[in-house]
Amino acid sequence: MSSENIPSGAATPWWISADGSSLTGPTQPQRRRSSRRPVSFNVAIAMAILAGIIGGVAGKSITTNQNTRLISVSNTVERKPDSIAGIAARVSPAVVSITVTAANGGDTGSGFFINSNGYILTNNHVVQAAAVGNGTITVNLVNGKNYQAKIVGRDSAYDLAVLKIEVTDAPALTLGNSDKVQVGDNVIAIGSPLGLAGTVTSGIISAKNRAVTSGGGSGESSFINALQTDAAINPGNSGGPLVDQSGAVIGVNSAIASLSASYGSQAGSIGLGFAIPINQARKTADQLIKNGTATYPIVGMSLDNRYTGIGAKVVDAPAGILAGGPAAKAGIKPGDIITAIDGVNINNSDEAIVIIRSHNVGDKVVLTVKHGDVVRKINITLVASTAYTKK
Repeated sequence: MSSENIPSGAATPWWISADGSSLTGPTQPQRRRSSRRPVSFNVAIAMAILAGIIGGVAGKSITTNQNTRLISVSNTVERKPDSIAGIAARVSPAVVSITVTAANGGDTGSGFFINSNGYILTNNHVVQAAAVGNGTITVNLVNGKNYQAKIVGRDSAYDLAVLKIEVTDAPALTLGNSDKVQVGDNVIAIGSPLGLAGTVTSGIISAKNRAVTSGGGSGESSFINALQTDAAINPGNSGGPLVDQSGAVIGVNSAIASLSASYGSQAGSIGLGFAIPINQARKTADQLIKNGTATYPIVGMSLDNRYTGIGAKVVDAPAGILAGGPAAKAGIKPGDIITAIDGVNINNSDEAIVIIRSHNVGDKVVLTVKHGDVVRKINITLVASTAYTKK
C-alpha cells in the first residue's frame, strides 16, 4: 500500500489531464456576496469617482518619479515539496469524491487509493445506503473521470469500507504510522466537503486517543480511538485522508463535533474533527480485501450504557456475560464495574469499548474490576468477535 513511482519516459498516467496541465479539481463556485448596507446611487457614484481620482494620483506619483527604485521579483513562486501546497499537489491525485445513490437515500463523501489496482479506502457510513439499499456508487477522480465502484467489504465496528474500481495504475498514497503521531504535529485534510472536490485544509493534531462513538441509527455503532484535529473537516470530508508533513496518511477523516442547541446549534466545522488512526484502518482494510469481512477483539461481556457512575458497568443480568468467553473464564460477574484497562482509568462504557477495540485479537489486557468494596485486577486474552458468532 505504498505510492507508485512513475518511471522516466513512461506513458502519461491516466490521472494526468490530456494537455499535461496541473490537476486542481473542478472549478470553484463563485463566492457569495457578503451582506452590506444599501448605499444611495449618487453617493456610490461620488465614491467611485473619488476613488478613481485618488488611484490616478497615486499611480502617477509612483510611475513617474524617477527616484523610485523597485525591488526585483521573480516571475514564478517556488514552493517547497514539504509546504502545504507541495504536499497537496502530490497527494490530491490519489483522493477521490464518492457519490452514493440509493432508493433509501444518497450520500457523498471522500476516499483515497491504497494501492494501484483500484482499491479505495473510505468510511462505512459513506457507502452504507448503497449497501443496504441496492444503490450505486460513483467515484469521481481528480481528472474528472467517473467510475462505478463495487464494495469489496465494509466494517461498521470501525466505520471503514473498501471500494474497487477498474483501473490498474492508480496513484496510491503511502500509509504512515499513527502510533508515532504527536500532539501538535502539522496535518493536512483533503476531501470533498459539501461536494467541493479537492478541498485542502490544514491544522494540527490537537489530541490523541479520543473515544468517539458514531452511528447507531440504522446499524451497529462505530467506536473509534480517534486522532483529534483542528483542520477544518465538514460533511463530505468523511473517508478522506489526514496526512502528515511528509504526505503519508496518518488517519481517515470520519467525524466532527457540533454544538448543541444550548450553544447555538452551529453546523459545520468548529475545529473539532476526528480521524480513525491509519494503523487500525490498515489492519481492517487488509482483512476486507482478503476476506470481505473484518473482525475486532472482544472481552465477552455487555456493558450498561445507562450507568451514570464512574467506570463501565457490566449488564446486571445473566446475558451480561458471554458463556465460555474470556470474561466468564476470568470470573467477571454481572454488575461488576470496570474502572481501568491497562492502568488507564475508564469513565464510561464507550471508553471501555474503544480501548478494547484499539487492541489486536490475542492481546492480553489487565482489567481493574470493582464489585462492592472489593477491587481485583484480572488478566484477560482478547478473542475475535467472530469466535462466538452462531453460524
